[in-house]
Amino acid sequence: MARWQPNASQRLVAAALELFEERGYENTTVIQIAERAGLTKSTFFRHFPDKREVLFGGGTMAGLLVDGIAAAPAGAGPLEAVAHALDVIGREAFTADHREFGARRSAVIVANPELREREALKGLDLTASMIDALKRRGIPDLTARVAAELGALAWKVAYARWCDTTNNEEFGELARQTLTDVQAASALC
Repeated sequence: MARWQPNASQRLVAAALELFEERGYENTTVIQIAERAGLTKSTFFRHFPDKREVLFGGGTMAGLLVDGIAAAPAGAGPLEAVAHALDVIGREAFTADHREFGARRSAVIVANPELREREALKGLDLTASMIDALKRRGIPDLTARVAAELGALAWKVAYARWCDTTNNEEFGELARQTLTDVQAASALC
């Protein structure tokens, strides 16, 4: 591919995933990823700070969550605002054509401790983003924290279900149902 073609970021992500599957995360270099994408090492670093980040979407998800919570109807409670954000993510990021990529990405992450650690840290960042967005809606701190934690758990479970390529449900539907299930389960504790 020529260097001037569009979608450098997506090309780098696709190349990284292919190489991580073929060679393993540890045995893949940034230079190899850039070459597979038809780009240079410096182009890679314009888009991602390191090779771990290539599978984690930068700040895209946090932005979608914050915007989704902010755009929830004025009378929405904390969990409904989180559900609205999960709907936004489903429409914007977890589309049907992304499902196979999500399953492949998950398999690569599960196979590597460094990537599992990065995913856990990203999850904490996303939860913190939800807490801040809920507090900006006037939700008290503890309530915002509980709603964000339940939302993060629902997201994680729904994402695993959604990545199952035999499942045809949309992410937003799965996330809403899982959020309801998580809320019901927490009432039993």
